[in-house]
Parts: sequence; structure tokens; C-alpha cells
Amino acid sequence: MDIAAAEKRINELVELLNYHSRLYYVENRNEISDYEYDMLQNELKKLEAEFPTLIRKDSPTQRVGGEAVSGFEKVTHTVQMGSIQDVFSFEEVGQFIRNVKATVDDPRFVVEPKIDGLSVSLEYRNGELTVGSTRGDGFIGENVTHNLKTVKAIPISISEKLPLIEVRGEVYMPKTVFEKLVEQQEINGEQPFKNPRNAAAGSLRQKDPKITAKRELDIFCFNIQQIEGHELTSHKQSLDYIKTLGFKTIPEYTLVESYDEVCRCIEKIGEKRFSLPFDIDGVVIKVDSFAQREILGSTAKTPRWAVAYKFPPEEKQTELIDIELNVGRTGAVTPVAFFKPLFLAGTSVSRATLHNQDFINEKNINIGDLITVRKAGDIIPEVVACAEKRSDGAFKLPDKCPVCGTPVVRSEEEAAVRCPNIDCPAQIFRSIVHFASKGAMNIDGLGPMIVKALLDSGLIGSVADLYELTIDKLVTLENFKEKSATNLFNAIQGSKNASLDRLLFGLGLRNIGSASAKLLCDRFGDLEHIMAASAEEIASIEGFGTVMAESVFNELKEPHMVELIKKLKALGVNTSYEKLLVDERFAGKTFVLTGTLPTLKRDEAKALIEKYGGKASGSVSKKTDYVLAGEEAGSKLTKAQELGITIISEEEFFEMIGGNQE
Repeated sequence: MDIAAAEKRINELVELLNYHSRLYYVENRNEISDYEYDMLQNELKKLEAEFPTLIRKDSPTQRVGGEAVSGFEKVTHTVQMGSIQDVFSFEEVGQFIRNVKATVDDPRFVVEPKIDGLSVSLEYRNGELTVGSTRGDGFIGENVTHNLKTVKAIPISISEKLPLIEVRGEVYMPKTVFEKLVEQQEINGEQPFKNPRNAAAGSLRQKDPKITAKRELDIFCFNIQQIEGHELTSHKQSLDYIKTLGFKTIPEYTLVESYDEVCRCIEKIGEKRFSLPFDIDGVVIKVDSFAQREILGSTAKTPRWAVAYKFPPEEKQTELIDIELNVGRTGAVTPVAFFKPLFLAGTSVSRATLHNQDFINEKNINIGDLITVRKAGDIIPEVVACAEKRSDGAFKLPDKCPVCGTPVVRSEEEAAVRCPNIDCPAQIFRSIVHFASKGAMNIDGLGPMIVKALLDSGLIGSVADLYELTIDKLVTLENFKEKSATNLFNAIQGSKNASLDRLLFGLGLRNIGSASAKLLCDRFGDLEHIMAASAEEIASIEGFGTVMAESVFNELKEPHMVELIKKLKALGVNTSYEKLLVDERFAGKTFVLTGTLPTLKRDEAKALIEKYGGKASGSVSKKTDYVLAGEEAGSKLTKAQELGITIISEEEFFEMIGGNQE
């Protein structure tokens, strides 16, 4: 085949494949089989391989291309990608409509589902996709063009060669794709994503577009940010228009005139909420006319011409079958409700924590009662109330530990009751699991099932006993071969060199997390000096309060803890602290982190700040020097802007440390 014939056939194949791709991914229909599509694409690949100079930018073979990147470039949004004010009741919706009607005559409204995903901008020049970016803080986002090209519902080129059009959309992960991804993450032993929105955000920020492509992301487009070469006067008109250009628009957008019509649309969308193949968290109501939007204007934060009605958590009633008592590593006895399974916010649930006796008394619930259950944030089940009393009084926690029988105690400072027996089997089990966890000593392979097997076999009785295990002892466990025994033995021995802050956190001191453990180490240097410190000295650490200080002081004086630490030290576990300080360029500087950073996890960013002598704080104040802001930054960013505090991106942060991420 000569080059002229090849060019003609390549053009035919690209047009044909893009047509069928749009039918399938945007319009949810198809005219040819998957096999026929694959055959056409294979023909195109062969021709492009033979004639690489003829490869078109909008060829479907170019959707996954480009090398992995080390970071994402900044993109300044010409038109701000703002947020919309949330409302939570029909009364607030009514007030919004009355406010609009008091300002403009005969307004009409477009009502559309609010997709729970990640907001992006798609910029086309002369019909070609040139830049795809994230929302960021609304003013500056990140260039993720190569990753967005892997989303098959996003057209690489559009039918009209407009000088410029910028379309805003919401990238999301379909529920079925999310379920498969989480299942695979669990099989691989990875930390699974919490919800489809987080999964979509994490997938879109992958440094390698090929990984993003495997995540099967999708998109709904819902706004034109700017356009040249075509006149539009209303929102519905703009949605109808971009649909003709090949964009997958927000589903079921409806043009209405009255409050009653708006409410009916909200109810209709709400009824379908959990049966949809994608997550929605509300309904957006927008004034349709662009001219009227200009009159209505905006506040400093949100437009006056739109609101987002957020769905309340779905609540259902069920029978409380039983209350199980769990004993934690600190001895706290936590009641857990077991109820008849019900389908709530898309999944089946049958249990929820009841926290403590005060919570149970407040709700006045007992076994046999009809209770109201919902999911907090559509994720965590919680008991809201007693819907129908079918028992006498409220459930009473026992006076004795349900595991070891020791009388429980309750201090005046807290609501929980505790088992004071440090040899309680439940406490020992949970304390060892915590000690071995990723945030503590990070002993790979020592999960709850192995800990239970070690305890049941009598090989260990405390965390110190872990360091006296041998390979010969480990192979006596059921299903343990020499290789797995050797791996676990090496992991345990390797944990001896863990940083002191990890050991402190692993010991499970009440009220002390990983961050406060690090502060203790920074202040006193080694475990001996921490144990010798007074409660007043500990309380003087910035970020510590009296309760935390007394907790550390008292628990490190407890004879059992003293003996445990002595034994750990004798077995070779590290009890000194080496502060990893490269230099002090951030000395005296306070950083606040907000939003999701492109490549760094929050703990990693904090570690880098501390490595260069700085401090990471949890709240913004006049003393804050920098706010390190990522995607979907919230109120901390707003406060920083109000106070005039310097706001930096991850890229700018790396520039401050010379690109050194080690």
C-alpha cells in the first residue's frame, strides 16, 4: 500500500472508530460488536506502525501515551472553577428561589444531579484537546492532560473547529469498577480506597497514564467555562450544544420554572440515587439565563445564581438483635450493635458501634428495640435513635470485663469503662496487633490471625516475647513452612531498629498518636529521658495538654510498662532517637497542609517539613507561615487567603527544598 492509500484508509478508520467509540461511551449504544471494533482498531495499529508519520492526534491509539511524569505542571484557570453554596432543606431551596425572583423577572432553573467525583477542565483550541486540568483551589490546578485522554468518554477532538472552548466536567469511577478495584487491592494486600470519589482522584493523579487507563474512569460534563466562535444565552442551551460536539453531558438535566417543579425534580433524582451506576451526593439548581446570572452576581465565595441541595443521609429502621462487647488494647469496653441486615446507601449493613454507656442511655436502646440506622457520610453505619421501644429500659454494660471477668472501672474524665487487668487476653491480643501495625513497628506478615495463633499456641504473651521467637518455634504453627517462618522472624528482628517514635506509638500509650510520639522524641531525645520527665515538663511541649502529659507520665511509671520497656531494651529494641534533620532552612517556620497533594501523602509532607527544621500544624492562624494546598482544599485555604498567608503548591514546596524528596 502506498502512502496516499494508507493516509486515506487511516483517516477512514480514525473517523469510524471515533464514531463508534462515541456511541458506546457517550450515548450508551452500539452498532457493531466488540469483535468488529477490535478488528478495525488492529487494522489501524498496523497501518500506523507502517506509516508512523500519518498518526493523527485524535487517533484512538493515542489515548494512552506519553511517559510517566515526576510531577504535574501548574495550570492557571482563566475562568475561576468556583464552588456552589450547599443547602440542606427544601426551605433553603425555597429561600434561594425567592431571592432570585426578587432580583430578576421570570427566572427559569436547570435542575441536574450533583456527581460525586473530581472536577476538571477540558480546553480545546481549533477543535483539538490541548489542556486538561484539575480544579485545584479554583484558581490554579494541575495539568493532567495525558491522564484525561485515557478517559474514553472525553473527545480528543470535537466536530466544530472553534477557536476556543473550555468545558468543565466531573470525572468519576463507576460503582462496578470501584468494587473490582477494591477487591483487587485487598487481594494484593494494599490499602483499599474508601469510596469511588477518592478512587477517581487517586487514579487521575497517577504519574503513569497507563495506570490511569486501567482504572476505567468516566466523566459527565456540566458547564462551558468560556467559548469563542459561538453565541450561547442559557445553561440548557449550552448543555444541548456540547452534547452535539460529542461531550457526555450531565444526565437528566431539566428546565423548570417554579419551586414545586424544582422540589419534584429533587425527589425524582433522590429516588434513583442508590440505583444509579455512579455516586451522586445532591442536586444542583442553577438559573438558566446567562444574562440573569450577570445581574445576580456572586459573593466572595459562591455565585448567587446557583445552590447545591445535599441529600440527607438515608435512614432506615431495623430490629436490634444483640449487643456485643469488645475489649480494646487500652481495656476500653465498647458495645457494638448487631441488627437485622438492611440495605443502606448502596450496601448491606448489620452492625454499628454504640460507643459507651452514656450513648446507650441517651438513645434509650436495648436488645429487641426497633432502631433507626443511617450511614454517616454514606459510609459508616450509625444508630440514630430508638424508633420503637420494645424492651425495658436501656442496655447496661456489665460490671465485669466480658473476657477476663475483672471488675471494670470508669474515671470521671471519660465516658468509657475499662478493664484494668493488664493481663486481660483481649487487651494483650489487640496490643500486639497494634504494636506490629504499619504505623507502629511495621512488622510485615504479623497480622491479627498470626498473632492469635501465636497466643493460642503459648509462644507469646506480650510484645516483648515476639523478640524471643525463633524460626524453630515459628514452624510449629499450623500451615507455617520454613520460608514463611524465616520471613516473619526477619521482619520481627528488623523492627528492632525502628525509630523510637514508632516504638512509643506501638506501646499504645493512651491519647498518644504517632505525631505526639514524635514530639516527645524531639523534646527528650531518648526513652530514658522521656520516662524521667515530669508531667509539667511533658505538658510544656507545644501541642500537648495536661491530659496527654499526665497520661504519658502515669503510664510510663506503671510497673508493668517499666518492666516491659526494660525487657524490650535488653532484647535489643532501639530506645534512642535520631532526629533526621538535613538542614534548618524551615527553622521557626510553621506549615499547614490542606487538600490532597498530587504525589505526597500528608505524613510524607510532614516528615519533609520536619526534616528541614519546620513545624507542621493542624490549624491556620496568624502564626502560620505557609499553607501547602492540594486538590479540593477547604476552609483552611479560605482562612489563609483571608489572613494573607503565603499559599504554595506541592511543586513550589519541592522547589523550596531543591527538589530533594529523599
